[in-house]
Amino acid sequence: MSEISETANSVVWQSSPPGSIYDYIRVASFSIGPDGLVDQWSLRAADLFGISAEEVRGKDPVEAFMPAELRPRGHRKVSEILDGKEWTGLVPFRMPGEQRPRGIAEVYVMPSETERGEKAALCIVVDVRALRRIETDLAASQAIFGQSPFGFLLFDTDLTVRRANERFATVFGGSAEDHRGRTVHDYLSRPEAERMTAALRRVLETGESVTDLELTGAVPGSTDRRHWSVNLYRVHSGSGRPVGVAGLGIDVTRRQMAAREAASARRNLALLNEAGARIGNSLDLETTARELLDVAVPGFCDLASVDLYQGLLSGVEAPPGRADGASAELRRVAFASAVSDAPLLNPRTAPGCCEAAPIDVGALHRYPFNSPCADALRTGRPSAMPGAEGSLVQSTLVVPMVAHDTVVGLVQFSRTKGSEPFGERDRALAAELAARAAVCIDNARLYRREHERALILQRSLLPPGDPEAAGLDIACRYLPGNTATEVGGDWFDVIQLPGHRTALVVGDVMGRGLRAAVAMGELRTAVRTLAQLDLEPAEVLSHLDEIARGLGTPGGGQASRVADTARGPELSEVYLATCVYAVYDSVTRRCTFANAGHLPPVLVEPGEAALLLDVPPGMPLGVGGEPFEEVEVELPEGALLALYTDGLVESRDHPLDEGLEAFRSALTDPVRPLEDVCDHVLDSLNTRHGEDDIALLMARIQGLPTEAVGDWRLPREPRSVGRARELARAQLTAWDLEALVDTVELLVSELVTNALRYGEGEIRLRLLRDRTLVCEVWDAGLVQPRRRRARDTDEGGRGLQLVGLLSAGWGSRRTPRGKTVWFELALPDGDATAEPTVDQLLSMF
Repeated sequence: MSEISETANSVVWQSSPPGSIYDYIRVASFSIGPDGLVDQWSLRAADLFGISAEEVRGKDPVEAFMPAELRPRGHRKVSEILDGKEWTGLVPFRMPGEQRPRGIAEVYVMPSETERGEKAALCIVVDVRALRRIETDLAASQAIFGQSPFGFLLFDTDLTVRRANERFATVFGGSAEDHRGRTVHDYLSRPEAERMTAALRRVLETGESVTDLELTGAVPGSTDRRHWSVNLYRVHSGSGRPVGVAGLGIDVTRRQMAAREAASARRNLALLNEAGARIGNSLDLETTARELLDVAVPGFCDLASVDLYQGLLSGVEAPPGRADGASAELRRVAFASAVSDAPLLNPRTAPGCCEAAPIDVGALHRYPFNSPCADALRTGRPSAMPGAEGSLVQSTLVVPMVAHDTVVGLVQFSRTKGSEPFGERDRALAAELAARAAVCIDNARLYRREHERALILQRSLLPPGDPEAAGLDIACRYLPGNTATEVGGDWFDVIQLPGHRTALVVGDVMGRGLRAAVAMGELRTAVRTLAQLDLEPAEVLSHLDEIARGLGTPGGGQASRVADTARGPELSEVYLATCVYAVYDSVTRRCTFANAGHLPPVLVEPGEAALLLDVPPGMPLGVGGEPFEEVEVELPEGALLALYTDGLVESRDHPLDEGLEAFRSALTDPVRPLEDVCDHVLDSLNTRHGEDDIALLMARIQGLPTEAVGDWRLPREPRSVGRARELARAQLTAWDLEALVDTVELLVSELVTNALRYGEGEIRLRLLRDRTLVCEVWDAGLVQPRRRRARDTDEGGRGLQLVGLLSAGWGSRRTPRGKTVWFELALPDGDATAEPTVDQLLSMF
């Protein structure tokens, strides 16, 4: 406030600036003497022009302040003024030493006289920029005050209304002028008016603004409770003197209602967020039900229970209800209470309610057909039940648990007396909680079923027991991933091939679940089929690659794959797998390997350290476009060969290189029994991480002894047939297999005769004795023998039919230099081949 120094005749003299309009426009003055030079120079002129009185007094104002191009005209105007003519106009001015105008001044020049009667002039100067700012400020002030969509009040220093805008008058009635002189007590109740008055006084005294002051009241002619948010700030004059307080009021009634709704929504969202974080963390049905109740009690209700269809729990699809007067059988899997461990309803005080008797967790029960619970299960729609008289429960929401259009159970939410009753928002929230839990429970149920089926499928595709093979001692292990992970696509196989050869296979389909298990089954079946064709290992993998590439297409073939590629890659699934295919010949003890992106085999020779075989890895099956290479290795007697999947040597705890080194270190004692070696490997490595399936196939080399092989070369001439019979008879006699002499002579005669008639080049006869007797006839011809039915008039053409009837098995395969036709017979001490019946013999004719 201004400091008053003297009062006389209603005139107030102040020591501080007057706070009038002159404070804003900054009026300056100077005088021009009879000689046209500056005579007097005020302090405000010095401030406006930026030059002191000492610097400008006695100078020509035109020359000092006006630009050069305006000086002639300026001199004429000064001459006219000194002749007694008044003048008002806008004059550009510049600072001394500057060439460009610095500003524009509005000048009012009044002629005057000196004491000697000489003509002079008094100049009043106003900076035009200040005037424009005042105009802009006034226009902005009027726009803000008059056009504001919010109520606007200006309080005087005595806290009465000095001015109100039209918006305020529209709300509280009358015109804006009618509110002048009123106080806040004219609009608010006494408590609210006192709060507002205290806030106004505090703002006026301290200058600190008040924002978002919440007030409640009612407008004239209405009893509805309204909410306003008021912002207060102090208003000053140009000199900084406080002249009042401005108040801006906003009707926030709808915002308050929305805030309450938002608070409720936030609570519900927080509950749903908690439900999303806590429900479904396990694939156990009972655990998921308990997680739902942990979220709901006590955050949403006071008591709750979960019932699930027993048929769904046991893996049988059960209908939502039955028409024989009762619902399908359910099992109470979870119950929670924040007030008591008693059941939800007391049957003695609530006749006709859902529960006819207290139900314990784990108990099987049925709901009466006409009960609200049974109706909810049938229709899939929630319902509300009021609490029974004398019951602890005030109200209950019965909500079916629906997942993928399937009702899996029922959840009941109850609030006790004294709690807020359930509303429509609560009903929607309860349905959402039940739906989320239902999806998790149904997923757990489906996962359990799929996992069990995949395990059954996977185990059915693995070799039963310990496989046997000629010239090999074999041991194998298969460890599925833990129950928390899906089944994988690991597999291994041991396939017996003609000529006492054996195919060893280990593979891994990328991915997990039933999809990987089915793909593994298809590839394993394909491997067995291709193995029976007696193809080279690289050819087997090439065909497997084609099959893998066709698995993800609708038709599974080349044409379908091309059409599917034309439609776009997103329409096809990609099946990738790694595989090692090895063929071991027990006669030569040589093994041929081909690899499709799999880990390399490990070989342990007697007295040597384990080493990784250098087999080119190639591309995984399903990639296509790259050929596979073969590597042939001669395996010494007693050597140990190991094929495995990556689950054995790789985990999150250590990299692959460390796992491979640990695997090699575990194979330091290969002379131990093979089963013990497998157990030692699994015990030494971290095989219980459960992250992936583990397949391990180990074979100890035991080649056929020389005395178990008869090998002869025969010239291409008719007498070689008799010679072949003699050699076969002598060899069987040496092996004490006289019981097979007649059959072998007959069949050898047929095969050698066919080689002479249809084959080419030298003929080779070989007999192999192991668990069975194998006879092979080699020649250089490429035409494969084909079994056919001879006509009644044909004199020949029944040889291969006879071979098929008398042998346990027969076939042919290509060799690098021709073909081999073979047959196999069981040894006399084994399962002897039954003699052909008369009907079988007659069927050849």
